[in-house]
Amino acid sequence: GATGGDAVHLAEVNARGPAALCAALREAAPTARLVHLGSAAEYGPGTPDAPVTESAPACPVTSYGATKLAGTLAVTSAALDAVVLRVGNPVGPGAPVASLPGRLAGLLRTSGRDPEAVLRLGDLSAHRDFVDVRDVARAAEFAVTTPGPLPPVLNVGSGTAVPVRELAHGLARHAGFRGRLEESTGGSARSGQVSWQCSDVSAAARALGWRPEHSLDDALAALWAATLERVP
Repeated sequence: GATGGDAVHLAEVNARGPAALCAALREAAPTARLVHLGSAAEYGPGTPDAPVTESAPACPVTSYGATKLAGTLAVTSAALDAVVLRVGNPVGPGAPVASLPGRLAGLLRTSGRDPEAVLRLGDLSAHRDFVDVRDVARAAEFAVTTPGPLPPVLNVGSGTAVPVRELAHGLARHAGFRGRLEESTGGSARSGQVSWQCSDVSAAARALGWRPEHSLDDALAALWAATLERVP
Protein backbone atom coordinates (compact mmCIF):
# COMPACT_ATOMS: atom_id res chain seq x y z
CA GLY A 1 0.00 0.00 0.00
CA ALA A 2 0.87 3.68 -0.09
CA THR A 3 2.13 5.44 3.03
CA GLY A 4 2.63 8.89 1.53
CA GLY A 5 1.06 11.22 -0.99
CA ASP A 6 -2.18 13.14 -1.13
CA ALA A 7 -5.61 11.75 -0.27
CA VAL A 8 -6.41 10.89 -3.89
CA HIS A 9 -3.26 8.81 -4.27
CA LEU A 10 -3.79 7.10 -0.91
CA ALA A 11 -7.38 6.22 -1.82
CA GLU A 12 -6.40 4.91 -5.25
CA VAL A 13 -3.77 2.54 -3.83
CA ASN A 14 -5.08 1.64 -0.37
CA ALA A 15 -8.84 1.49 -1.05
CA ARG A 16 -9.48 0.99 -4.75
CA GLY A 17 -6.56 -1.43 -5.17
CA PRO A 18 -7.84 -4.05 -2.70
CA ALA A 19 -11.40 -3.68 -4.01
CA ALA A 20 -10.24 -4.34 -7.58
CA LEU A 21 -8.19 -7.32 -6.44
CA CYS A 22 -11.18 -8.83 -4.63
CA ALA A 23 -13.34 -8.44 -7.72
CA ALA A 24 -10.71 -10.16 -9.85
CA LEU A 25 -10.33 -13.01 -7.35
CA ARG A 26 -14.07 -13.63 -7.29
CA GLU A 27 -13.93 -14.18 -11.04
CA ALA A 28 -10.62 -16.01 -11.45
CA ALA A 29 -9.91 -17.82 -8.16
CA PRO A 30 -12.91 -17.66 -5.82
CA THR A 31 -11.53 -20.34 -3.47
CA ALA A 32 -8.05 -18.83 -3.07
CA ARG A 33 -7.09 -17.35 0.27
CA LEU A 34 -6.36 -13.63 0.27
CA VAL A 35 -4.05 -12.22 2.93
CA HIS A 36 -4.29 -8.44 3.00
CA LEU A 37 -1.93 -6.22 4.98
CA GLY A 38 -3.90 -3.56 6.81
CA SER A 39 -2.61 -1.06 9.36
CA ALA A 40 -3.02 -0.35 13.05
CA ALA A 41 -3.66 3.24 11.93
CA GLU A 42 -7.18 2.04 11.13
CA TYR A 43 -7.93 2.03 14.86
CA GLY A 44 -7.02 5.66 15.46
CA PRO A 45 -5.89 6.90 18.89
CA GLY A 46 -5.22 4.28 21.52
CA THR A 47 -5.49 4.38 25.30
CA PRO A 48 -2.20 4.25 27.24
CA ASP A 49 -1.44 0.85 28.75
CA ALA A 50 -4.45 -0.73 26.99
CA PRO A 51 -3.43 -2.78 23.92
CA VAL A 52 -6.17 -2.62 21.30
CA THR A 53 -7.98 -5.80 20.25
CA GLU A 54 -9.58 -6.59 16.91
CA SER A 55 -13.04 -5.90 18.37
CA ALA A 56 -12.20 -2.25 19.04
CA PRO A 57 -14.02 0.29 16.85
CA ALA A 58 -12.04 1.59 13.89
CA CYS A 59 -11.79 5.38 14.17
CA PRO A 60 -8.92 6.53 11.94
CA VAL A 61 -7.94 10.18 12.20
CA THR A 62 -5.69 10.45 9.13
CA SER A 63 -6.21 10.00 5.39
CA TYR A 64 -3.77 7.12 5.52
CA GLY A 65 -5.72 5.32 8.25
CA ALA A 66 -9.06 6.03 6.57
CA THR A 67 -7.95 4.67 3.21
CA LYS A 68 -6.40 1.59 4.80
CA LEU A 69 -9.70 0.98 6.61
CA ALA A 70 -11.56 1.29 3.31
CA GLY A 71 -9.27 -1.39 1.89
CA THR A 72 -9.93 -3.62 4.89
CA LEU A 73 -13.69 -3.23 4.47
CA ALA A 74 -13.39 -4.12 0.78
CA VAL A 75 -11.62 -7.35 1.71
CA THR A 76 -13.77 -8.39 4.68
CA SER A 77 -17.02 -7.78 2.77
CA ALA A 78 -15.93 -9.59 -0.41
CA ALA A 79 -17.25 -13.06 0.57
CA LEU A 80 -13.80 -14.57 -0.02
CA ASP A 81 -11.51 -16.75 2.08
CA ALA A 82 -9.68 -13.67 3.29
CA VAL A 83 -7.91 -12.34 6.36
CA VAL A 84 -6.62 -8.85 7.08
CA LEU A 85 -3.43 -8.56 9.11
CA ARG A 86 -3.52 -5.19 10.87
CA VAL A 87 0.17 -4.42 11.12
CA GLY A 88 1.70 -2.06 13.67
CA ASN A 89 4.67 0.10 12.66
CA PRO A 90 6.97 -2.17 10.62
CA VAL A 91 10.73 -1.68 10.98
CA GLY A 92 13.51 -3.26 8.95
CA PRO A 93 15.13 -3.36 5.51
CA GLY A 94 13.14 -1.58 2.82
CA ALA A 95 11.60 0.98 5.17
CA PRO A 96 9.98 3.64 2.94
CA VAL A 97 11.37 7.16 3.10
CA ALA A 98 7.88 8.36 4.08
CA SER A 99 8.34 6.53 7.40
CA LEU A 100 10.49 7.80 10.24
CA PRO A 101 12.78 4.72 10.25
CA GLY A 102 13.40 5.01 6.50
CA ARG A 103 13.90 8.76 6.55
CA LEU A 104 16.19 8.68 9.58
CA ALA A 105 18.29 5.85 8.15
CA GLY A 106 18.90 7.96 5.04
CA LEU A 107 19.82 11.02 7.09
CA LEU A 108 22.21 9.02 9.26
CA ARG A 109 23.93 7.55 6.23
CA THR A 110 24.39 11.00 4.70
CA SER A 111 25.69 12.61 7.89
CA GLY A 112 28.19 9.85 8.66
CA ARG A 113 30.06 10.27 11.95
CA ASP A 114 30.30 14.06 11.82
CA PRO A 115 30.19 15.20 15.48
CA GLU A 116 28.79 18.56 14.37
CA ALA A 117 25.85 17.07 12.48
CA VAL A 118 22.35 18.02 13.62
CA LEU A 119 19.40 15.97 12.41
CA ARG A 120 16.09 17.78 12.83
CA LEU A 121 13.17 15.46 13.44
CA GLY A 122 9.56 15.86 14.45
CA ASP A 123 7.96 15.18 17.81
CA LEU A 124 9.33 11.88 19.14
CA SER A 125 7.20 11.64 22.27
CA ALA A 126 4.48 9.36 20.84
CA HIS A 127 4.41 5.64 21.64
CA ARG A 128 4.19 3.10 18.82
CA ASP A 129 4.01 -0.66 18.45
CA PHE A 130 7.08 -1.38 16.30
CA VAL A 131 7.28 -4.81 14.69
CA ASP A 132 10.17 -6.36 12.77
CA VAL A 133 9.37 -6.86 9.08
CA ARG A 134 10.57 -10.47 9.37
CA ASP A 135 7.87 -11.10 11.94
CA VAL A 136 5.32 -9.51 9.60
CA ALA A 137 6.47 -11.77 6.75
CA ARG A 138 6.20 -14.83 8.99
CA ALA A 139 2.68 -13.83 10.05
CA ALA A 140 1.69 -13.52 6.39
CA GLU A 141 3.18 -16.95 5.67
CA PHE A 142 1.25 -18.48 8.56
CA ALA A 143 -1.94 -16.77 7.38
CA VAL A 144 -1.52 -18.28 3.92
CA THR A 145 -0.75 -21.81 5.11
CA THR A 146 -2.94 -22.23 8.21
CA PRO A 147 -5.86 -24.51 7.26
CA GLY A 148 -9.49 -23.76 7.94
CA PRO A 149 -11.33 -20.46 8.23
CA LEU A 150 -9.56 -17.59 9.96
CA PRO A 151 -10.89 -14.52 11.79
CA PRO A 152 -11.48 -11.65 9.35
CA VAL A 153 -8.94 -9.39 11.10
CA LEU A 154 -5.82 -10.22 13.12
CA ASN A 155 -3.42 -7.79 14.76
CA VAL A 156 0.28 -8.18 13.99
CA GLY A 157 2.68 -6.25 16.18
CA SER A 158 5.12 -6.60 19.03
CA GLY A 159 2.41 -6.16 21.65
CA THR A 160 4.47 -3.43 23.30
CA ALA A 161 4.28 0.36 23.01
CA VAL A 162 7.70 2.02 22.71
CA PRO A 163 8.51 5.75 22.63
CA VAL A 164 9.39 6.84 19.10
CA ARG A 165 12.38 8.57 20.68
CA GLU A 166 13.74 5.14 21.62
CA LEU A 167 13.65 4.05 17.99
CA ALA A 168 15.42 7.21 16.83
CA HIS A 169 18.22 7.00 19.36
CA GLY A 170 18.56 3.24 18.89
CA LEU A 171 19.06 3.63 15.15
CA ALA A 172 21.56 6.44 15.78
CA ARG A 173 23.56 4.10 18.03
CA HIS A 174 23.68 1.42 15.35
CA ALA A 175 24.91 4.05 12.89
CA GLY A 176 27.64 5.26 15.25
CA PHE A 177 26.16 8.75 14.98
CA ARG A 178 28.12 11.30 17.01
CA GLY A 179 26.02 14.38 16.28
CA ARG A 180 22.73 15.54 17.75
CA LEU A 181 19.11 14.56 17.17
CA GLU A 182 16.92 17.63 17.48
CA GLU A 183 13.20 17.26 18.14
CA SER A 184 10.52 19.73 17.10
CA THR A 185 6.81 19.89 17.82
CA GLY A 186 4.32 18.42 15.37
CA GLY A 187 4.44 14.90 13.97
CA SER A 188 3.85 13.67 10.44
CA ALA A 189 0.42 13.78 8.82
CA ARG A 190 0.32 9.99 9.01
CA SER A 191 0.93 9.86 12.75
CA GLY A 192 -0.70 13.10 13.86
CA GLN A 193 -3.30 13.02 16.65
CA VAL A 194 -2.23 9.54 17.74
CA SER A 195 0.02 9.67 20.79
CA TRP A 196 -0.30 6.00 21.78
CA GLN A 197 -0.60 2.87 19.69
CA CYS A 198 -0.25 -0.72 20.87
CA SER A 199 -1.82 -3.91 19.53
CA ASP A 200 -3.02 -6.96 21.42
CA VAL A 201 -1.60 -9.84 19.35
CA SER A 202 -3.08 -12.73 21.33
CA ALA A 203 -5.67 -13.52 18.64
CA ALA A 204 -2.91 -14.11 16.07
CA ALA A 205 -1.21 -16.45 18.53
CA ARG A 206 -4.43 -18.46 18.89
CA ALA A 207 -5.43 -18.51 15.23
CA LEU A 208 -2.02 -18.83 13.57
CA GLY A 209 0.37 -20.00 16.27
CA TRP A 210 2.31 -16.80 15.55
CA ARG A 211 4.23 -14.65 18.00
CA PRO A 212 6.84 -11.96 17.34
CA GLU A 213 10.39 -13.25 17.61
CA HIS A 214 12.52 -10.17 16.96
CA SER A 215 13.16 -7.20 19.26
CA LEU A 216 13.16 -3.57 18.16
CA ASP A 217 16.95 -3.61 18.42
CA ASP A 218 17.04 -6.60 16.04
CA ALA A 219 14.91 -4.67 13.56
CA LEU A 220 17.08 -1.54 13.81
CA ALA A 221 20.27 -3.56 13.30
CA ALA A 222 18.81 -5.15 10.16
CA LEU A 223 17.59 -1.78 8.87
CA TRP A 224 21.00 -0.17 9.32
CA ALA A 225 22.84 -3.10 7.73
CA ALA A 226 20.56 -2.87 4.70
CA THR A 227 21.06 0.91 4.56
CA LEU A 228 24.83 0.46 4.35
CA GLU A 229 24.46 -2.14 1.59
CA ARG A 230 22.16 0.00 -0.53
CA VAL A 231 23.67 1.51 -3.66
CA PRO A 232 23.59 5.34 -3.34
